[in-house]
Amino acid sequence: MSLTRRVRFLISIIALIFILTGCMEKKTPVDKMYDVLEAVVSKEKVFEEQQDPLVNLEKQEKEKYDQIIELGMKEYDQIVKLSDEALTLADKRKGHMEKETKSLNESEKEFQKVADLKGELDDLELTKIADELYDIMNQRYRSHEELYREYSNAIKYDQELYRMFKDKDLPIADLETQINKLNETYKKVFEANEKFNKYTEQYNEKKMSFYKKAGLQTTEK
Repeated sequence: MSLTRRVRFLISIIALIFILTGCMEKKTPVDKMYDVLEAVVSKEKVFEEQQDPLVNLEKQEKEKYDQIIELGMKEYDQIVKLSDEALTLADKRKGHMEKETKSLNESEKEFQKVADLKGELDDLELTKIADELYDIMNQRYRSHEELYREYSNAIKYDQELYRMFKDKDLPIADLETQINKLNETYKKVFEANEKFNKYTEQYNEKKMSFYKKAGLQTTEK
């Protein structure tokens, strides 16, 4: 190949690279929204992975609690053993909850990109859906903060209760007060979890509406 032909060939290759690069970078606001929403799904993978372990640990801990309640003080050594096991399970629950919360924090950081992107949309109806999507998701994040706070309190009170079980001289009144405090806290946990699940369902429905209106391929979270 002559030098002139080589130069022409190289120029053609370089031009093609610039053309392809330009095409790759020209994403529409809808495409960018899609990328962010799918990245959010990826960020919440760790959150999803914590659900089954948490449920299993809660069941195991409940079994320990029931066994402790059934035992009399004559079985003190067994009560101490079960209480220590329950304390370990509670600590593991705390670890999974921390991972869950970290995952959602990363999800929220990614999702905040939607704030700017939704303003770039040309379709008014699509913009309306994106605004609603944004509001719902932010309420979802706030509801999880509430859930995290109440669940953390519940774990702390559980651990206090297991330590109380190991005190031979513990007044029954103190035990009853602690159990009542726990019941009230878990009621708040349940309410916060219901709220979080409601926003999650609303968000997924709104996301599917956005995808459908934008003509995007839908995916399940």
